[in-house]
Amino acid sequence: MIAVAICLFFVLALLGMPLAFAIGAASLAGLWFGDMNLSILPERMMYAVDSFPLMAIPFFILAGELMVAGGAMTRIVSLANSLVGRVRGGLAHVTILSAMGLSAVSGTAIATASALGSTIIPSLNKSYDKKFSASVVIASANLGPIIPPSAGMIVYAIMAGSSVSVSALFLAGVLPGILLALLMMAYVSWVAWRRNYPPTGEPISIRRILHECRRGLVILFMPVVVVGGIVGGAFTATEGSAIAVLYALFIGFVVTRELKVKDLPGVLLRAGVTSAVVGALIAFASTITFLFTIELIPQALADLLRSLTANKYVMLTLVMVILAIVGMFIEANAAFIMLVPLFAPLAIEYGLDPLHFGFLFVLNIVIGSITPPIGVLLFVISGITRLSIGQIVSGIWPYVVLQFGFLALCMFWPALVTTLPRMLGY
Repeated sequence: MIAVAICLFFVLALLGMPLAFAIGAASLAGLWFGDMNLSILPERMMYAVDSFPLMAIPFFILAGELMVAGGAMTRIVSLANSLVGRVRGGLAHVTILSAMGLSAVSGTAIATASALGSTIIPSLNKSYDKKFSASVVIASANLGPIIPPSAGMIVYAIMAGSSVSVSALFLAGVLPGILLALLMMAYVSWVAWRRNYPPTGEPISIRRILHECRRGLVILFMPVVVVGGIVGGAFTATEGSAIAVLYALFIGFVVTRELKVKDLPGVLLRAGVTSAVVGALIAFASTITFLFTIELIPQALADLLRSLTANKYVMLTLVMVILAIVGMFIEANAAFIMLVPLFAPLAIEYGLDPLHFGFLFVLNIVIGSITPPIGVLLFVISGITRLSIGQIVSGIWPYVVLQFGFLALCMFWPALVTTLPRMLGY
């Protein structure tokens, strides 16, 4: 039953069927060949998406769309440009800093990649070759699910149960997100120096920096309010996401005054389409998880790992290798739904810190968004830039190596992940 479902999924995915429907067809086939009642499929789908915490995902996606439509993205880029625009490789640095700012609003890699791709790639292409421009945007967009608020962390916390909270995972992503951005900026500086890219942008001016900080302060204050409120217990992640939408509307209509009523239908449509894709993935993937459960796959996997090693670090390394392979073929939300129930209890059994393991799980699956053959960000930016997947892959691989290297750093230096949450009582 499981073998049939897995084989059919890979066949359909390689043939180009959207992953949500490939998972759904595989689930249906698994139920059919398992001689089970097909009504289980809609029942499991409804059960998976009938969740109050999951409502945070479409709200954060909508907040990100409103921020872009309302001109907030322009102010974030201007602020980043005033800080690092004049250094060698400055526009690439601006891209990374802008991705950090947008990540603190949208919570998803796809939303960050779409916003950056449509706004900053034309400027990047004027100064750098197209492969370099595309790869910087793709790698930067991966900060979306790492820097809080993160849709991936919300899904992980829901699937992991009471072992880890959304607030703790949000805090765990702050320092690693900043450090990963700095590492990518260091790599960009080295590439710009080696290729002799000329400085771009206006000369750095304290007056200009202060001016852009003043214009961007109200926008940068948004994640402080939303994430701070969630972490501080003032409201839940779902309530915080709704507040983010109201804040984005305030910025667009009152602060920048670039958001118009006529823009709202398009914003709602884009947010609705993205949310529907995420919801469909979660719904269909829950059926695969159900098949795993009734086939006793979690127990078999646990027994296999126990037979291989009793060392928790060896076990952690094996799981990270498995997730790295899975991330190449399965979309992030589907991977969370299918694999968190398998590995999270096993990590606790081996004595691993649930918070540390949860962050590593999210980071590993997120890296899969930029790895071929089914890295979703590769296809998003390919559609925007009209570059082939092969051309993009040839430029993105150094960032893939860098991010996997950063994953290894977080694996063997847990304090990088856990220090901030522990300081605040998590």
